[in-house]
Amino acid sequence: MVGQFVPDIRLPASNGEEVALTDFKGQFVVLYFYPKDMTPGCTTEACDFRDHHQRLKELGVKVIGVSPDDVKSHQKFIEKHHLPFLLLADTEQRLARHFQVWTLKKMFGKEYMGIERSTFVIDPEGKIVKEWRKVKVKGHVQEVIRNIEQLTG
Repeated sequence: MVGQFVPDIRLPASNGEEVALTDFKGQFVVLYFYPKDMTPGCTTEACDFRDHHQRLKELGVKVIGVSPDDVKSHQKFIEKHHLPFLLLADTEQRLARHFQVWTLKKMFGKEYMGIERSTFVIDPEGKIVKEWRKVKVKGHVQEVIRNIEQLTG
């Protein structure tokens, strides 16, 4: 994915608009995919992005979260945890499939399709310049910030 340009796939966003990644040309974007609103790991990750949002904003970075949940679920998630960034509703997994994060997962011996927690940094031209797959939440946001500081340095 690194080196590729983002697709012009429009999805419903938590602000009530239809949004495509191409709408954010001219600024860095941190796009993070997570499995489900209100679950422990996803809540921790979202709150880490929230808690570091000011630093990301100072770096000129737009944070966007994506999961298969619908807009109503995203709005509840945002309200409950005071999230200051957009969440996209990828209910048909169009964006997740493009980024190859809709994958076969296993839990308790059962197989199912779901989101592989992943993060992508997109440059102002709309090109993917960094990716993390199978993200471990602890310390991840700080690693993303360090990487962006090097890119913008």
